[in-house]
Amino acid sequence: MLVVWQKAHQLTVELYQITRSFPREEQYGLTSQIRRCSASIGANIAEGCGRGTARDFARFVQIALGSASELEYHLLLAADLGFVTGEVYAPLETAVIDIKRMLTGLARRLLASAEARRPR
Repeated sequence: MLVVWQKAHQLTVELYQITRSFPREEQYGLTSQIRRCSASIGANIAEGCGRGTARDFARFVQIALGSASELEYHLLLAADLGFVTGEVYAPLETAVIDIKRMLTGLARRLLASAEARRPR
């Protein structure tokens, strides 16, 4: 199992727990957005793993990276709105940045692998 997938999954589980305390009126707003984009990271990694080529996998990793960037913004918004404290926000931000870094490296390796296999 990929470490980046494990980290993304762990973060998603944590965010589901944290968003339980968000205001009820945010149930279909920020709560839903945070849950959706965090789950999308792991789901896209998993779907990419099931694809036949490194290039296809890299495409899904790029989609996961986009979801991680979206999550990064939603967490900042949640902190700015006072739904999470700075003490809660800081490690979440660090986790998302770490996942983004890992996804970027994975995408580069996959694309390099796809290029190396491409007939000349």
